[in-house]
Amino acid sequence: MKFIGIIPSRYASTRFPGKPLADLGGKTMIRRVYEQVESTVDRLFVATDDDRIADTVRNFGGNVVMTSPEHRSGTDRCYEAFLKAGAGFDVVINIQGDEPFVQPEQIALLKSCFEQNDTQIATLVKAFDKDGDFEKTLFNPNSPKVVVNNRSEAMYFSRSVIPYIRGKIYTEWLKNQPFYKHIGLYAYRADVLGEITALPQSSLEIAESLEQLRWLENGYKIKVAVTNQETIGIDTPADMERALEYIRNNV
Repeated sequence: MKFIGIIPSRYASTRFPGKPLADLGGKTMIRRVYEQVESTVDRLFVATDDDRIADTVRNFGGNVVMTSPEHRSGTDRCYEAFLKAGAGFDVVINIQGDEPFVQPEQIALLKSCFEQNDTQIATLVKAFDKDGDFEKTLFNPNSPKVVVNNRSEAMYFSRSVIPYIRGKIYTEWLKNQPFYKHIGLYAYRADVLGEITALPQSSLEIAESLEQLRWLENGYKIKVAVTNQETIGIDTPADMERALEYIRNNV
């Protein structure tokens, strides 16, 4: 089975314009992401609609696919890039362009999901820390939660806290039930990627602003693997400061 990795990347961002080209400890963010995962897939591309990003990637020796500026999601951008560069690949891995500390082991986990022939889509989750700050983690709508069945498939994703623990005060929920947060990495069989990008937006997707709910509403199954490794997503300049602190202390 052959895996192609695609990093969707756009310059425009309401909260952090130019984020892919921001300097992160001497390297652009897009370069850090690229170098973190390059060895884990058979071929890797950045998919972008911006010449500045494309030139930056080419200058450090990376592969680029130019895509339409009209895409509503990274998944749509991935599919266009796959159509242009993915001939012969079985599985497409969508790697977030603002996750510069994604680990090769996490990509390996995603790939392992496709050892089962019936896997259509795969993603990662991580258990919330039982001793964590529930207000900043469990109740944070920017950190989607996932409920998983006994077949390691996602049952539902929500920005709200799921499941609800009846009979317990919410400050005790993390100590009484495993809660999983979604790690925004996806892998799709190539034919499935084509199918899900052709689907119209669904009511649950619009309500929660989570595109994976469109897939669940239409009967697709999302295989889930559990990672113990934390990632640091960068959505704002404040997140960038935390990432720089991480580099100073760990890299």
